[in-house]
Amino acid sequence: MEAIILQILNGLDKGSAYALIALGLTLIFGTLGVVNFAHGALFMIGAFCAVTLSRILTLSRTVVDETQTDFLGNPLEVQVPYVYDWFGQATGDAIIDWAVPLSILFAIPVMMLIGVIMERGLIKHFYNRPHADQILVTFGLAIVLQEIIKFYYGANPIPTPAPDAFRGSFDFGAMLGLDPNVVIYPYWRIIYFAFAAVIIGAVFAFLQFTTFGMVVRAGMADRETVQLLGINIDRRFTIMFGLAAAVAGLAGVMYTPINSPNYHMGMDFLVLSFVVVVVGGMGSLPGAVLAGFLLGILESFASMREVLEVLPGINQIIIYLVAIIILLTRPRGLMGRKGVMED
Repeated sequence: MEAIILQILNGLDKGSAYALIALGLTLIFGTLGVVNFAHGALFMIGAFCAVTLSRILTLSRTVVDETQTDFLGNPLEVQVPYVYDWFGQATGDAIIDWAVPLSILFAIPVMMLIGVIMERGLIKHFYNRPHADQILVTFGLAIVLQEIIKFYYGANPIPTPAPDAFRGSFDFGAMLGLDPNVVIYPYWRIIYFAFAAVIIGAVFAFLQFTTFGMVVRAGMADRETVQLLGINIDRRFTIMFGLAAAVAGLAGVMYTPINSPNYHMGMDFLVLSFVVVVVGGMGSLPGAVLAGFLLGILESFASMREVLEVLPGINQIIIYLVAIIILLTRPRGLMGRKGVMED
């Protein structure tokens, strides 16, 4: 029982990242019909938004501290962050400590701007081109963005810790009446799952209950009719591209304490996320979320020691095996719509 609970928690953690990235991919494909292989790079850029804000908050000036001396008795030079001057030391320390959550406010406008520039500057020219052309150009864009990050931030992972208040672990076993210290799970991973649930719920609520979202859904179903009603659906789809970029960026921001940001992390998630989208059904938002959590949990169970002793390496291929089985039995995926990617 303890092992099952732990693997479900691990699966929800992985599935949260898969679902968030796949949700953005599906938003772009459902609105614009573009297969965006640069979406993993947006996840990476979001993670480096957290790195950038953390570095900005720790910018400092050199001062001489008379209360500290070296072995010769000379006063030491120390680095004092500028936030100390603006907010005081106690508040400044708290701001630096909470750099990752604060990066959400920094990443939202940055990612939306990047998404709009990407769509208006490049991707709009490939709307009516074959999907193969879209894949090639967006994959090339992903490589360019990856190399830019590598140039400015280096090739090594950059540790970006969670706030001190969330660096411990929660005892699920004790809460469920099991033995204490048997089923424990890091607080930040629980927060990541809760954050993903909030973002997914907000996206669905936005599309379901707002006038803007209703028009977008109508445009996804019948673009020409919406345009005949005098609605500038292209402008709304551009905004949706920005929102999809923001979703991917926020997924990257909150993932930084779990996996230290590096320049290739976008590519690591990209292929898996496309598998999630295909399994869920191209263009299906509920399908992308369902498939993300399903495949995350399956991958987690496949990583158990007992499973690996019987089937070595199964954890590396389980997602692809499940994808093959589902697509052989349901060619459109779990919740795919008729006619999508079938022309």
